Amino acid sequence: MKEVMSFLVRRCYSLKHIQQAHGLMVPRGLDEDNRLLSRFIEACSCLGFSNYAYSVFTRIRVPNIYLYNTMIKALPPSEAISVYNKIQVAALRPDTYSIPFVLKAVVRLGLAAVGIGRQVHCHSIGTGLDTHVSVVTALIHMYSSCASVSDARRLFDGAAFRDVALWNAMIAGYAKLGDVDTARQLFETMPLNNSNVISWTALIAGYAQVNRPTDAIMVFRRMQLHNVQPDEIAMLAALSACAQLGALHFGEWIHNYIQKHGFRELVSLNNALIDMYAKSGNIRKALQVFHSTKFKTVITWTTMIAGLALHGLGTQALDMFSQMERAKIAPNDITFIAILSACSHARLVETGLCYFNIMVSRYRIEPKIVHYGCMVDLLGRAGYLQEANELVRQMPFEANAAIWGSLLAASNIHGNDELGEHALQHLLMLEPQNSGNYSLLSNIYTALGRWNKSRMLRKVMRDNGVKKMPGRSFIEVNSRVHGFIAGDKSHSEGDRIYEVLYKLFRQSKLAGRPQQDRGELLEFNE
Repeated sequence: MKEVMSFLVRRCYSLKHIQQAHGLMVPRGLDEDNRLLSRFIEACSCLGFSNYAYSVFTRIRVPNIYLYNTMIKALPPSEAISVYNKIQVAALRPDTYSIPFVLKAVVRLGLAAVGIGRQVHCHSIGTGLDTHVSVVTALIHMYSSCASVSDARRLFDGAAFRDVALWNAMIAGYAKLGDVDTARQLFETMPLNNSNVISWTALIAGYAQVNRPTDAIMVFRRMQLHNVQPDEIAMLAALSACAQLGALHFGEWIHNYIQKHGFRELVSLNNALIDMYAKSGNIRKALQVFHSTKFKTVITWTTMIAGLALHGLGTQALDMFSQMERAKIAPNDITFIAILSACSHARLVETGLCYFNIMVSRYRIEPKIVHYGCMVDLLGRAGYLQEANELVRQMPFEANAAIWGSLLAASNIHGNDELGEHALQHLLMLEPQNSGNYSLLSNIYTALGRWNKSRMLRKVMRDNGVKKMPGRSFIEVNSRVHGFIAGDKSHSEGDRIYEVLYKLFRQSKLAGRPQQDRGELLEFNE
């Protein structure tokens, strides 16, 4: 009967099924079987009925540690910690599953819960479990996730063993906190036969997270040379790097790999492919992937809408949103960022205002500062500078650098030096070392022929020690990404590149290309 009941529990798909299964267990005394109850609690948790599971758990006369562990794993963080604390009250001893499960709950609570994590650490020492690989690994993960990476490193350095899980936890800890250089150093000291796909993926994802896509792709390539097969997470990180760089050919290689190895049904990878193709300039391919995706989530629709907006296809983006509504997929706040961006690119001011209102009235989504930023950008691009400035004054948030930057850019487009000066004053307080802000206002002065003000601005910039950040660009040739900085001649093909550039410059001069009506724009080269 236990085997039959276990089979039925695994086949539960709704609360009604759960209640029916429980109803069969009680009169037959099967609710006293801890192992069967554990499977029942797991089924409740998987279906999102953890409260029902807990109500069953509290009625068990003598739960064993296995049942406690299952309950800790199933519950939300605070309740899970509470159940863990009851283990001692029940005169039981936690095992090598109890502590990792409760530490996961600590991580989900966030940085402020590190004190609870330290208490669990002390408890593991008291019970002699602090030398077990799963416990040490969980402690390293907990300390890293709570931004106490120095504590995590002390545990790692003091461990009497070097299990692959331990290496991975420490490397991932550094990578998630953005310290990818230390993560890389640790990775390089790791014995090669100890590394696995998780080790490589932690490093790739770390580089993608801190906007070092070239390094991410290099590590991905190196992983292939070591015959380590990438998993879903590795490919997601690599596709993110391709999207940042616009590395279309390498992104296409990953797409082929996904199709060849049976990953094509994974919605997360399809979403990443849509994003990569859109940001790498191939919107047609992005649409092909979108239409071939069988199960579209709100992220799938939003990514496609954002891609169309990026390409200036505002009308198509809005049509895609209408299709999303007809498909009964509820948009989220990110969807409306994409929609408002589409309106901004297409200069659809009235339509943008309409969607901004619909977001609140129809979908009950409260606008965040980023939505107000989109509206400021929309109004500014279309030339409604005073309306944009008025929205900044009236919005329920303190304007950030992005919003003032939008106003400054709009002032540059439409030649409004007064509003440009006003925006720059705020930007100097928020990001005083950003040379691009000075450049935009200088361009406004230059276009209006106000050379004295332009020179004064250069002096202010020089007195404040602000240096112009050199322009950077990337190009992919033969599946290899090359980066260039303005004025840099260190590339191996530098001489030939400058020779071709000089020829292009001469041809453009011979063609007699007229100067821009607004005159030459100043560059700060000091």
